[in-house]
Amino acid sequence: MCDQTFLVNVFGSCDKCFKQRALRPVFKKSQQLSYCSMCAEIMATDGLHENETLASLKSEAESLKGKLEEERAKLHDVELHQVAERVEALGQFVMKTRRTLKGHGNKVLCMDWCKDKRRIVSSSQDGKVIVWDSFTTNKEHAVTMPCTWVMACAYAPSGCAIACGGLDNKCSVYPLTFDKNENMAAKKKSVAMHTNYLSACSFTNSDMQILTASGDGTCALWDVESGQLLQSFHGHGADVLCLDLAPSETGNTFVSGGCDKKAMVWDMRSGQCVQAFETHESDINSVRYYPSGDAFASGSDDATCRLYDLRADREVAIYSKESIIFGASSVDFSLSGRLLFAGYNDYTINVWDVLKGSRVSILFGHENRVSTLRVSPDGTAFCSGSWDHTLRVWA
Repeated sequence: MCDQTFLVNVFGSCDKCFKQRALRPVFKKSQQLSYCSMCAEIMATDGLHENETLASLKSEAESLKGKLEEERAKLHDVELHQVAERVEALGQFVMKTRRTLKGHGNKVLCMDWCKDKRRIVSSSQDGKVIVWDSFTTNKEHAVTMPCTWVMACAYAPSGCAIACGGLDNKCSVYPLTFDKNENMAAKKKSVAMHTNYLSACSFTNSDMQILTASGDGTCALWDVESGQLLQSFHGHGADVLCLDLAPSETGNTFVSGGCDKKAMVWDMRSGQCVQAFETHESDINSVRYYPSGDAFASGSDDATCRLYDLRADREVAIYSKESIIFGASSVDFSLSGRLLFAGYNDYTINVWDVLKGSRVSILFGHENRVSTLRVSPDGTAFCSGSWDHTLRVWA
């Protein structure tokens, strides 16, 4: 989302020519270096054979991509909505706001559910991170961050800690206790450090590791206890805006999306991108795995949501209407995977039938753009956060 993209120019000594210039990160054998633009261009042309130019190599790469697309197209024998014609249509269902959580002093940017299906953590542009009881709407914990625009927050699987970060370029972990008078800020642990803003974070299947995405164009896996970088993921050509971990217990993959319009699937063990999809026409703001782990959905500033099948290695559905002209900021699946909830910048939440590709409901209530949306772990409700400073629990 362009409204949340911040460019940071770092000035300093170039690691190659040692002159004081504007620097950009360059990765050489997984090692991050800071080069000026001239040295980066020179490095890019190192190792070229005679009569080879960057332009000719780019042309060859584009030609190979075209051939791959042709091979993919040969396997494209039927559309998802055609197969779904035999499936029974969804009946009418009513969802409405059951709880409104008020307390943030500015735009709500991110939220996450606790595994106990009751507590919610949310972060805001006001620099506050709040833990809520969604049943009573009470605030259980509140942390004031050292910066505004806290763009990412996550609940640990155990429910005993939260992670958050934003324009401070860091991911900080706070342990949660039952002592209401305890100073949480004193127990803060800085785990991850990026060279640009933190856009998303998610614990893996334990409290001991955390995945982060950043405006520096990378994702990274960190050890929470030591703060050590375990694996870095390079491949996006611009800010990474979102990520989601594969749902299986032994899930070793995650998907990320960013300002380069790409959705990329990564192997956490090797650090390699194993699949990439580039069919959106603008920034990808949100990605979410299908409950089975065999597909994922994305929401973009191009006003569409899309479904990608990992086994077919292609896009299988587009969820859009001509009347929808505003970007999709956040997506999530119902527990069964039949419904896709999507929050939009026109203040609405659209509910899509995943199989048939049709819209089955529009939910109104927020008074500004919907920035974040998550279905509860038991699938009985979902929570949305908005720039109207509130969160709403729907069921």
